[in-house]
Amino acid sequence: MNDKSYQSNPDDRSDNVEKLQDMIQNTLDRIDESEEAMAFSTEEEKQMIQQKNQNRQMSIDAMRSEIKDEQTARKNGYTE
Repeated sequence: MNDKSYQSNPDDRSDNVEKLQDMIQNTLDRIDESEEAMAFSTEEEKQMIQQKNQNRQMSIDAMRSEIKDEQTARKNGYTE
């Protein structure tokens, strides 16, 4: 075994809002692309796409909630 001590990286929340906004935009883009693909899909594929898009929408809602939390933390002077 190695005697080195390992430390986790400090929590850096400074750009979480921006990262979450990018993730939301990417997810919205995937929803749009999948809806376009439905025009060429079988009924079974359409159902799968619709389910995935519902899951994506739930993820977006959760990310938006997290953005609000992060913005509140910024206003309250969050520091590492």
